[in-house]
Amino acid sequence: MKNSVQTAVVGVTGYAGAELARLLLHHPRLKGRPPVFAGRLDEKEAARGGTPLTEIHPQLADKNGSGALRMEPFTWELLAERGVEVLFLATPHEQSRAWVPEALERGIRVIDLSGAWRLTEASNRSIYAFEDEGSAAAVATQTLAVYGMPELHRAEIAGAKLIANPGCYSTSVILALKPLVAAGLIDLSAGIVADAKSGVSGAGKAPSAKTHFMYAADNLSAYSVFGHRHTGELLEQVGLSAGEIVFTPHLLPIPRGILSTIYVRFNSAQTRDSVAQVYREFFAASPMVRFYEKSLPQIQYVVRTNYADIGFQLDPSGRRAVIVSCLDNLLKGAAGQAVQNLNVVSGWGESEGLE
Repeated sequence: MKNSVQTAVVGVTGYAGAELARLLLHHPRLKGRPPVFAGRLDEKEAARGGTPLTEIHPQLADKNGSGALRMEPFTWELLAERGVEVLFLATPHEQSRAWVPEALERGIRVIDLSGAWRLTEASNRSIYAFEDEGSAAAVATQTLAVYGMPELHRAEIAGAKLIANPGCYSTSVILALKPLVAAGLIDLSAGIVADAKSGVSGAGKAPSAKTHFMYAADNLSAYSVFGHRHTGELLEQVGLSAGEIVFTPHLLPIPRGILSTIYVRFNSAQTRDSVAQVYREFFAASPMVRFYEKSLPQIQYVVRTNYADIGFQLDPSGRRAVIVSCLDNLLKGAAGQAVQNLNVVSGWGESEGLE
């Protein structure tokens, strides 16, 4: 276990990057060791030594020295000079594909928030159309990647050099389904339906016609039906075939939060306690999952926290269930889970800096 580590964040300008900066700046293990913030800057900003962090995110201003922090021009030499041990990449997928191999060669552990290294199967990765797909460097790097969901891969994450932080939708659905599938309770031949809804921040900071206020406000829309890039994560991590689940994402007219409603059929009649016991045992060592014994989760209960909340209702026959899973897409679905992974690799308490 390390008492502290030197971190760096590339991609601090985005929504997830802002949350990551906030969490790291207030992490009890990182006091006196703020992250190195780096990125691409124009000539004017580079000439003045970078952009002040509080100009990018005024909400991060405090009395502990945040006003002196800057996003500096990214170079590998900068990371070496500052002794960076763990690099967080809140960057586009293509950028992570380019930078991760070099970071690993330099002995820097990487926690990547993009989808660049999450998928082990080439057929699932094809949705990203990576230019380096199949190259020797990409294949070698992929073999080092561990899917960064501590509730499933805690032991592997502890020794990993490359941690592929899960997608937000994926986290919500995987945590709800994995315990039941692993226990053999679900009738997969009947199919699973996962109906998920996310706040607009899940689309990232760059505006588009579909995330513009005039489109998203007072609206609810489905998108990427039968083609969302998080589907491959569900298949690989839960252990499903493409024909065993239908996953449909929707855009909610709220800033943040995800609610997934999942419909399953059981192989045999269950009682409420038999299903609940599966969840209790599976998440017994997982401080960031809250199981609802008598009610169903809501987005308002998880927003601005790193908790994933799970609850379910059983029909009178005991053969069908509706599972509801909620989380904050910017925290447990992105930055908070990344810090949770930092805690695991550093040997710290999994929830440190997150509760």
